[in-house]
Amino acid sequence: MSVVVKPRLPVAVRIATAIVVAILFLYVIPFMIPNYLVSQFATVLVFAIAIVGINLVTGYGGAITLGHAAFVALGSYTTAILTVRYGWNPYATIPVAAALSWIAGWCLGFPALRLQGLYLALGTLVLSITVPPVLKRFDAFTGGVQGLNVGNPAPPASVPLDESQWIYFVSLAIAAVLYVVARRILSGPLRRALVAARDNQLVAAVMGVNRARLTTATFAMSSLYAGVAGSLYAMIVGFVSPDTFNVMMSLSLFVGAVVGGITSLSGAFIGAMFIQFVPIWASDIDVSLGGLVFGGALILTLVLIPAGVGGLAERWYLRACARLGWTEAAATETAIEASTRGAQHEAT
Repeated sequence: MSVVVKPRLPVAVRIATAIVVAILFLYVIPFMIPNYLVSQFATVLVFAIAIVGINLVTGYGGAITLGHAAFVALGSYTTAILTVRYGWNPYATIPVAAALSWIAGWCLGFPALRLQGLYLALGTLVLSITVPPVLKRFDAFTGGVQGLNVGNPAPPASVPLDESQWIYFVSLAIAAVLYVVARRILSGPLRRALVAARDNQLVAAVMGVNRARLTTATFAMSSLYAGVAGSLYAMIVGFVSPDTFNVMMSLSLFVGAVVGGITSLSGAFIGAMFIQFVPIWASDIDVSLGGLVFGGALILTLVLIPAGVGGLAERWYLRACARLGWTEAAATETAIEASTRGAQHEAT
């Protein structure tokens, strides 16, 4: 009996096709919706960048951080101060915001070596609490309570886009680059080192993993993502004030990471959509529903879909591939399940 072998596309081609479809969808959005929604979708991209940083440090690094708003604030105020006080081009401030956030994250990584679990979460939460008062104290640079009016950067004269569409595409391009960088980081030996250090420090030591260096580097990279997100956020909103970067922003970003999938990079976009649009829809029904929706979504996700919406979608896709005999996908599914179980243990 002859065996019929079903032709199939290489894994790389299938992945490339999915990426192209997603890019086309994101490209069409700003031409089909009103400008205020374009700005909101640009904010979704910014939140997705910050959530990818949380995926790195919490999902794979195993360090629960509730202080990401502090690094978003650092990026936003770097852009605002350099633009308003010193006349810099807003886009030239993005690398500076990234560098300063990376340095701040590296410094935070050292005390993180001595704190774990709940203590680290509380420590980063305190960091988030102290940011607004500090920003108000140095009002000569930050504008104090009144904040700073950054304005929306205008597109080049040769580009037929308005301000909202232009900053959307800038955010989309930067988000795509940072997504690819994160994917590359988690596709090689560094992923195995992160998972080993997260799940079993003894095994990590046997593998030769330098936990101190790995932890500080992970915090630094995660903070860099938050800083870039903050820089773009200042350009999208056009205004920064201390009370914007409060504890609620940190908690919202963490909830977005959990809902999207704490180990799912693609789920970062889903989580960002959730924290951007769901509170708006809930407040249209009742102003007091925002916190209830956030808390309920977090509990339901942890109980019903611990892998998050993005993680669940990835798992369904990979299982379908495995049933069709795509062995590469089956191997990937096993790796993802192992990573997700470890991350769920840390988060709970």
